[in-house]
Parts: sequence; structure tokens; C-alpha cells
Amino acid sequence: MTDLVHPYEKLTLVQIGWPVAIYLIGLHLFMLLKADFCKKWLKKLSRHYNAGVIVMGLGLGWFWLLVSPEKSSIPLLTKLSMNLAEFNAMKPLLQIAVPAFFVCMCLYVREFLFVRGLGLLALMAVGPILIGGMFKDEPTRILLPIFAYIVLTVGMYCVGMPYLFRDTVKWVTAKSLRYNALVWAGLLYGVAVLACTLFIW
Repeated sequence: MTDLVHPYEKLTLVQIGWPVAIYLIGLHLFMLLKADFCKKWLKKLSRHYNAGVIVMGLGLGWFWLLVSPEKSSIPLLTKLSMNLAEFNAMKPLLQIAVPAFFVCMCLYVREFLFVRGLGLLALMAVGPILIGGMFKDEPTRILLPIFAYIVLTVGMYCVGMPYLFRDTVKWVTAKSLRYNALVWAGLLYGVAVLACTLFIW
């Protein structure tokens, strides 16, 4: 039987803060320094099939780890396995369905595959941020759920209405002021998370 306390629940604010800060600062700093390159690639990504296969594989692979067998000869692969309570009986079915779903998506849903995969990956990333940051007393922890809910909202739109990613990229990159404003907002948010990680959490 899986551990009653999932690894997500053992995460501290510091353990969550570091990857969030590194992601936000690293990504937005690169987007600031290499603006022309990033604008060009952002416009291509929505229909980039190979990138779509990768992010879809990462997202579904992460989900498979959550429904993976509770007992295995490779404990590392089942460390993230979740206790789904009354839905535990569905785990064997999901373990087969997830790889099959990946293959079907890559073969038959090629349109906006990257955006859908990115949305799925975003939804998976929200879990440890929200669960790990729960019931902590530090008021500044609000930075993490705010970021998580933004990612959650974007992820749901990417999965359900992937064409909005293309339209949003087109709108943002149309004017340098919009692009720079969003990049600076993300960078400063990352700096705030890093400051809390270093000095408060």
C-alpha cells in the first residue's frame, strides 16, 4: 500500500520556492535577453510537432507515475504513486490507458499537439506547488498559490482551447511594449519568490 503521506505533502516552502524561482527567473531572463529569437520561436511552437511529442510525453509520463503500481521491483518509479481511495481499482486500467492515449494523441491529434501537451504539463506541475504549500503559516506563501492558479488557468485553456495560445502569442509579440511588460512581470515575480525562499521561508 502506498505511504499515507504523499511526497508532495512533505515538500517545504523552500523546496517549492527554489524550482519556481529558477524557472521564472531563468525563462524570463532568457526571453528578455533573446527577445527576437524567443518571439520567432513562440510563433512556431503552437504547431511544432516534435516539441509537442516531447511535452505530451512528459505530461502523460508524470501522470502515469501518479497512477503507477504501488508495488514494483523498481521502487523509484512508484515513489509518486498516489492513493486514489475509492478510485484505486482504476489504477491498472489507467496504467494501460495512459500510454495508449499518448500514442493516439501523437498519431491522430497532431494539430496543436505542443499546446495541449504544454497545458497538461502545466496542470501536473500545479499539484506539488499547491499541495506542498498548503497549511503553511507564512503569509508570503501566497506567492506560490497565485502562481499555481495562473499556471492552472493557462493550462486548462491550452488543453481545451489550444488555438488561444497561438492568438495570444500573436497579440503579445505584435508590440514590444506588451512583450516586455509581461516578461518583466514574470522576472520580477521570480525575484520575489527567490527573495522569500532565501530570507523568509
